Amino acid sequence: MSSHENRTKKKPIGMMVLTGIISAGLYAALLMNQDLLNMNFARGGLYAFLPIITAFVFSFIHGSFTGHFWTVLGIEAARKKMEVK
Repeated sequence: MSSHENRTKKKPIGMMVLTGIISAGLYAALLMNQDLLNMNFARGGLYAFLPIITAFVFSFIHGSFTGHFWTVLGIEAARKKMEVK
């Protein structure tokens, strides 16, 4: 085994905590300002893009947190082996 294979990957605990805090803050802001958001999201016109943008932001931050969470737990996606023909 080479020294490269013996190295362990550093777990992204700091990033997991940071993205978790941001995600929780986004959900808290969403729930505390439901009336304001509903009023603005329902205005029509260019305001119709606000729910889409909001969904992308939530998806990106929450997805990042979830990815770091599983990495910290040691669960990784299986890697496909390339077949040489």
